[in-house]
Amino acid sequence: MSSIQTPVPGPLRAVQVLGATAAAHVCSLAGGLAARGVEVTVCGPAEVMDAYGMCGTGARFAPVETAAPPGPRTDAMAVAALRSACAGADVVHAHGLRAGLLTSLALPRMRRPALVVTWHGGKQSGGARSAMTRLLERRVARTATVVLGASSDLVDRVRALGARDVRLAPLSFPAPRTEADRPAEDTERMHRKIREELGAADRPLIVAVGRLEPDQGHGLLLDAALRWRALDPQPLVAVAGEGRRRQALQRRIDAEELPVRLLGRRDDLADLLTAADLVVLAGRGGAHPLIAQEALYAGAPLVATASGGLPELVGEAAVLVPDKDADALAGAVASLIADPGRRERLSAAGRVQAASWPTEDDMVAQVLSVYDELASRRP
Repeated sequence: MSSIQTPVPGPLRAVQVLGATAAAHVCSLAGGLAARGVEVTVCGPAEVMDAYGMCGTGARFAPVETAAPPGPRTDAMAVAALRSACAGADVVHAHGLRAGLLTSLALPRMRRPALVVTWHGGKQSGGARSAMTRLLERRVARTATVVLGASSDLVDRVRALGARDVRLAPLSFPAPRTEADRPAEDTERMHRKIREELGAADRPLIVAVGRLEPDQGHGLLLDAALRWRALDPQPLVAVAGEGRRRQALQRRIDAEELPVRLLGRRDDLADLLTAADLVVLAGRGGAHPLIAQEALYAGAPLVATASGGLPELVGEAAVLVPDKDADALAGAVASLIADPGRRERLSAAGRVQAASWPTEDDMVAQVLSVYDELASRRP
């Protein structure tokens, strides 16, 4: 008597699609999923994958120019490459608006895999560009099977765009290496060396980190630095990062004799943050700005603009000021510089807040549960 055997399902097949942003998150997610037996393919720019060392995640890689400037030729090439990479997938997970748009165009109409889009946030422009962006957002939101919003404000925003299924899914990034295993005297020596190198041995050190690109808040930071010239001792503002605005920023620093140094790229950000008296984030943050997370992990007092998902991320563990208000930013920093006790309390609160964030395991488990749910619906 013969019996009918139920086919044993193979491993879940998931494709991750990223553009120029969210690479750290995708690297963490891909590694966690692969460790749980998921067959993971990551699609994105080769240079982004190389920069984040994704070769060690256990995933397969398919170079796709998802970060190239929009255009008929580049878009068509990216869509064709994604269509090939996504063939046979159970779930396709795009990160960000452009990645979501290209992926929605690449997936077939018949027997298409579930499409998950993580909404990481970002600045909204004005005018005609804003109208076009909103049209693209609406298309992606309504095409996705599930949208994962990285913060509550993004969940509300995407729901208003007409998404069918929107869920809160806070991002998680690996905690930076700590100094726990380093002798205290070595840590102190390292901090002293950094401050002497920067010229801040006997003056407050303010650190800012970010790409030197338009709309990243550097103009506001320099406006505030102009006010800090009157402080005694005069603080030094050290800006780590590189980008197209470097020359323009340097010209203004020189012309106004601002107490600001552009450091370029740094490989010692963890030490730089812990050596600082405080960290400033002057630009509009996305859902979970990485530098804000790194500052709180490091116990560095943080002053930032109250925008995006930052209030939800930091809680009471940072000083938040109105967006685009140089006077408020300058005043908050000056007040903290004059109050070491408050800086110590913020440092301790930052570490407590960081310990409350979802871990990598939490994040991977939540995403995997969404994948399993969507895969089980497929015929």
